[in-house]
Amino acid sequence: MHKELLAEILAQNKMTCSYAFENITEENSSFRVNEQAASIGFIYRHVGESMNLFGLFFGIQTDIQNTTMGLQDTGTPFDLTNSQKLVEQGYNMLSTLISVTPELAWLETIETPFFGSVTRARLFSHVLFHNSHHAGQISLTLSRAQAIKN
Repeated sequence: MHKELLAEILAQNKMTCSYAFENITEENSSFRVNEQAASIGFIYRHVGESMNLFGLFFGIQTDIQNTTMGLQDTGTPFDLTNSQKLVEQGYNMLSTLISVTPELAWLETIETPFFGSVTRARLFSHVLFHNSHHAGQISLTLSRAQAIKN
């Protein structure tokens, strides 16, 4: 596995997700598809938190606290600037991970509570899929939601 290939895949994920992420504003961050769904702001913060927290499985320490994983959106407003920083920090962490991880280490297994024992490469790809999944939710909400106030 070549580091250049992983860097290209990461760059594509960042670009693809940016189409949704760059359209998030303070005004639309409370939008939801329906009353039971999470808001755009909650989902966006979740992406930033989870990217950084997934780094723990790769041995990268973080002081990011979980406020979204496994939790319901209770309507607490989220600071858009902070969420943007979390997402950027997450992408930077993944970029650093690519550069410091030896080629063969990508095929070594690590333990996760979600998937059991998986290779670093599989967990890395899951993080990117997770980003894309939530970017899709945000895009759908931006295109279909009405301003359901929290």
